[in-house]
Amino acid sequence: MTGASNMRARYRRILRFAARYMIQAWWYELFLPRLGLARLSARGRAARLTRIAQRFHVLAVDLGGLMIKVGQFMSSRLDVLPPEITKELEGLQDEVPAVPFPAIRALAEAELGVSLDRAFSFVDEIPLAAASLGQAHRARLSDADAEDTGLRDVVVKIQRPGIDEVVDVDLKALRRVAVWLSRVRLVADRVDMPALVEEFAYTSLEEIDYLHEAASAERFAGDFADDPRVAVPEIVWERTTRRVLTLEDVTAIKINDVEGLRAAGIDPALVASEFAAVMFDQLFKDGFFHADPHPGNIFVTPIADGEGGREWRFTFIDFGMMGEVPEGLRRGLRRILIAAASRDGKGMVDGIREVGVLLPSADTAELERAMTKLFARFGGMGFAELQEVDPREFRAFALEFGDVVRSLPFQLPENFLLIIRAMSLTSGMCSSLDPAFNIWDAVEPYAGQLIRDESGNVVQAFAKQAVSVAGVVARLPQRIDDLATRLEDGRLAVDSPKLDRRIARLERTGRRIVSAILFAGLLVGGVLLRADDVVFGTVLMAAAVIPLLHALFAGVGGRRG
Repeated sequence: MTGASNMRARYRRILRFAARYMIQAWWYELFLPRLGLARLSARGRAARLTRIAQRFHVLAVDLGGLMIKVGQFMSSRLDVLPPEITKELEGLQDEVPAVPFPAIRALAEAELGVSLDRAFSFVDEIPLAAASLGQAHRARLSDADAEDTGLRDVVVKIQRPGIDEVVDVDLKALRRVAVWLSRVRLVADRVDMPALVEEFAYTSLEEIDYLHEAASAERFAGDFADDPRVAVPEIVWERTTRRVLTLEDVTAIKINDVEGLRAAGIDPALVASEFAAVMFDQLFKDGFFHADPHPGNIFVTPIADGEGGREWRFTFIDFGMMGEVPEGLRRGLRRILIAAASRDGKGMVDGIREVGVLLPSADTAELERAMTKLFARFGGMGFAELQEVDPREFRAFALEFGDVVRSLPFQLPENFLLIIRAMSLTSGMCSSLDPAFNIWDAVEPYAGQLIRDESGNVVQAFAKQAVSVAGVVARLPQRIDDLATRLEDGRLAVDSPKLDRRIARLERTGRRIVSAILFAGLLVGGVLLRADDVVFGTVLMAAAVIPLLHALFAGVGGRRG
């Protein structure tokens, strides 16, 4: 079968899979309920969804390419997909065979413009790692390059031959499926599928551009240039292109290798607490963070001479998936947190809509009621108190709240997804290093520092709004008098839209003026996503950003009185 035939077969296979399960969903979720058989449909729903996810898992591993990335992406979308699917896919890894070395050699030489024998003095033909988009090989630079760069041992990351075409075909199929789904009202009212696919496409195309990854590595290195806790491999730009990435070989102790750490005299519990702090720094200080901090991407590197008073440091690799927390997003989250601080369920929902996680068609009455219930039950609790809540109560609340959220046209921006992913992996990593590790303990002092850092900006913002409202109040008697005069003279004209906008603006201002401004920032994701704690994970992911904000509010609100 020719390459073109292979691509057509791949395209058709993806579409057949999607069509089959769309028809199945129509039958069980739309047709049977109309016949009065909703109870029958609901009875087997969990097993049905699990079966679909299992079959997609098989399809993804068989096809490779972007399909594995699709599964990994779907596993983080509890704002869109039910937990039966996301749970099944969360362990999906790049389970693909390595490309034979002659094909890898041909691609690398075409990209570099020279033979591998000339570019490197040695290249290991057995890959260090093989993934769906590329594979990595150990190598040594030529004498000339080693003299220029000061490096000798390197890792060469090379894309799989033909991966660009595979990615194009996969995205074409996914866009077609998104169009199908966008014509289903039940789906279109809940999620903008074409936008979701474009979001995934953007992230995927960045990941296969090794020049982009190299630039991200250098930016990350710059953020931690003066931090002795973190190291980043140096990029060999002379041997790097869009499809070939050459970087310093920094292989050391994998962060989750507890026995290896102990053998090197390094306390795993200390590694856990410092790793959490480093990840918090990326999210809240630098705003540029590693979004894929799994064990294969972080090493613990012993420092022989104790440079800077340290005996070890973290070395990050693989910067293909990076995230940002832009200032605009921080401001939006601050507004949401203000509503949380005042226990204003409606204000919280309005803020969430303003940030852009709810589509315009959302009917938020049920969500507002759920938020009010959330604040009434957990609003005054601190971190320690939350840990004492009966897990069964969390589970019941999570199920109820998750049903409300999944009924809404609720879609998290990519930044939120990457933050949730990063913090989820961080929490699981720290727990594996130290079974007694409690990420709440790591959060509390860090949150306190953020409060001190952010409080000035928030107080200034509220001072401006207070002055604005005071001005309105001061001018109110004169305006009422003028209004009465114009009414008596028959000169009153009503401009309803403008009046409505002013009233709405005053209402928003009133909601945002509260007695205490405590905390602005985003403490996301894996705070509750302990690898061995399904309840906390369900609370966070099912309710998406809401429990995240609740966690921040609860942690601070308990200390106000």
